[in-house]
Amino acid sequence: MPNTWSNWSGFVKAEPRLMASPADAGELGDLVRTAPGPVRVVGAGHSFTPLVKSEGTILSLEKIEGLVSHDAERHLARVRAGTRLGPLMHILQGIGQGLPNMGDIDRQAIGGALGTATHGSGPELGAYHTQLETVQIVDGHGKLRDFDRAGDQDMIHAIGVALGAFGILTEVTLNNIPTYRLRRRKWVLPIAAMLADFETMMTAHRSAEFYFIPFSGYAQFIASDLSDAETTERPAEEDEAALTTLRRLRTALGWLPSLRGWLIRSAMAKLPAEDYVQDWLNVYASDRQTKFNEMEYHLPFEEGPKALAEIIELTEKRFPKVYFPMEVRTVAADEFWLSPFHKRLTCSIAIHHDAASDPMPFMRAAEPIFRRYSGRPHWGKMHSLKAGDLKKLYPRWDDAMAVRRDIDPENRFVSPYMASLFGIDG
Repeated sequence: MPNTWSNWSGFVKAEPRLMASPADAGELGDLVRTAPGPVRVVGAGHSFTPLVKSEGTILSLEKIEGLVSHDAERHLARVRAGTRLGPLMHILQGIGQGLPNMGDIDRQAIGGALGTATHGSGPELGAYHTQLETVQIVDGHGKLRDFDRAGDQDMIHAIGVALGAFGILTEVTLNNIPTYRLRRRKWVLPIAAMLADFETMMTAHRSAEFYFIPFSGYAQFIASDLSDAETTERPAEEDEAALTTLRRLRTALGWLPSLRGWLIRSAMAKLPAEDYVQDWLNVYASDRQTKFNEMEYHLPFEEGPKALAEIIELTEKRFPKVYFPMEVRTVAADEFWLSPFHKRLTCSIAIHHDAASDPMPFMRAAEPIFRRYSGRPHWGKMHSLKAGDLKKLYPRWDDAMAVRRDIDPENRFVSPYMASLFGIDG
């Protein structure tokens, strides 16, 4: 039986010659030197692009996990790259620290979240990689290399968003903050009002995001702010039940879109507002069980409302089978060379498609809209861009490629897909 691997959604599959889970950095280095290439590393498999796919070797860092050390005064924590975000939250809470921000999924490994520029939302809050203080990698020769922000800032900026091609992360030190509480509120408003007041709404809170339900005319707005209040009960999650209802309406009333829209609008208008206070680790993440495929583009902040309006129009005119919400967030600018947020405040728009059916017609139709507004694709989510396209979007592209060649001169980490991203021949 051949080795088989697939990502979380089942869209990307691979049959590598070898799959292995090294116990430590030494064993990882040996595998990088001797395993059949190309060598790719997997975390939770939550990317929707073929970043992990290889006919050579796929390595899991699931055994290279946990806390290495921490500095209580400076709120630093050194952790192994295979540590999943869920356990990491509890580790940090136990030492009085918190991640400044998070996305809404906690199943990824921290190494994968860093490598793909995974992010939460907030105009002054950066993606996970902006927390990096030190980075340890295994390079293309299987050797350990260490870098720190104080002495190697350019290297940290070059390899902080690594796509598994600038060495394999083994340990990182994260610059955290003292543990904290958040007041989270949710309410529904018309999408027209949301788009009209986009800048005010998205910048008035520490963290703000919203979901637009296709064919509803409404957005669910989510605001999170620091709080010193006592904790209150977090309401039960209804996301999965809501998706089931939306899917049933799509299936049953595809022949009568006006009735479908009326029913969704009526349900949205009646959704109760939420308002609760919880410790940070009990706020960000949601349980995602229904599998989907996703495209997310990162646009200049001011272009967000215009692009979203076009995506909504496209969806509601041409793709009645789409029922997943669209997610809209903001991310602070940063200095990392391959970060989609490089030097610009960003509006991120994510569209989703049920994994049970082909997502590509929808994704292919939406992508030109994102690109027209100077969007940069999320590295772990569906896109069709190649090296020539990407070079135009990243001012430090050539510098980043030079660093990659230094770390991996024999292209041990370069699969055919990675070669197409980086413009590497043969």
